[in-house]
Amino acid sequence: ADTQDLLMTREEMFFKRIQKFINIHRNSFLVLSAARHGPEEWNVTFRIQRRFLGSNLRIIPVHNTAETVKLMLTIAKVTSKPQVDDIRYQMAMTKAHIIENSPVWKMLQE
Repeated sequence: ADTQDLLMTREEMFFKRIQKFINIHRNSFLVLSAARHGPEEWNVTFRIQRRFLGSNLRIIPVHNTAETVKLMLTIAKVTSKPQVDDIRYQMAMTKAHIIENSPVWKMLQE
């Protein structure tokens, strides 16, 4: 969604569209596009976050079309089955490595 369009439309109408989107899709991503994310744009983002707090909506700000396409490709890549398994394995290994090498963990063991 273009943030400037959101500033000009009725907020409740847009919130209804977001709610319908969330109800249909299990993993919901709202990409807010603005050339510059100033106070007005961040205010729109915060109002959306407050309204949909606790839902499965993820709000991601972008600046241009190239960032949007790159973001969409990244989301598609990391949500595909083989990638998800690899990422979970890497996260588990990283967590184990951090715990093993943590000075706090070593101090607790002593």
